[in-house]
Amino acid sequence: MSEGTQASDARRLIRATDRATLATLDADGWPFASLVLLAVDHDAAPLLLISDLAEHSKNLQRDPRVSLLVDGTAGLEEPLTGPRVTVLGRALRTAEPRLKARFVGRHPGSALYADFKDFAIWRVAVERGHLVAGFGRIHWIAGGDLLDRAAPALAEAEPGILAHMNGDHGDAIDLYARILLGLDGTGWRLTGVDPEGCDLRLGGRVARLDFPARIADAEGARAALVALAQRARGANPAPPR
Repeated sequence: MSEGTQASDARRLIRATDRATLATLDADGWPFASLVLLAVDHDAAPLLLISDLAEHSKNLQRDPRVSLLVDGTAGLEEPLTGPRVTVLGRALRTAEPRLKARFVGRHPGSALYADFKDFAIWRVAVERGHLVAGFGRIHWIAGGDLLDRAAPALAEAEPGILAHMNGDHGDAIDLYARILLGLDGTGWRLTGVDPEGCDLRLGGRVARLDFPARIADAEGARAALVALAQRARGANPAPPR
């Protein structure tokens, strides 16, 4: 497995997962682990929406160093054969509206409390990652390699893309889920579009669909989404799951 493939695999897992185990350091220097909801910025940097009242927030205010375990082993008969990645970095509080919108898009239920005064978005400045892709497939990845390149034009266009797709092309999104991903149900929605793919959600289920090639702007997103719809309409369905 090449370094580029290692980083791509780790990044895809981070993008596809909607929760993680967050480890911070308490006042006595003890590791403190907690479950958090996870979203990511366009470059795959983790985003957390957490309350100032939470123990992990108090820890972050003293020491910004964090470790996030992103687990991709759910449903496997032998979990230790499955993928997981540990992200190490520093969590920095941010008031950037775009990042809050991205988090709430990924986790619609968080809209109920996202604007409370004691809640804030924290963005993790990634320093390195540790990918375990199965027995004996273990790799350290530098932060600069783990993260994707920024795509400011796509970030600016993302709200309009999502509104258009969810408002006018729900049938295509359901095709993505059913035919390309093998997922049942109708009413799937797009919750995010980034340079490498798009995120889908139906109720409590999330899914990840990769683009055929990396994109950087609205026109690239349009071409990729059209190509996926055409592929779905002409392809054999993926096995249901």
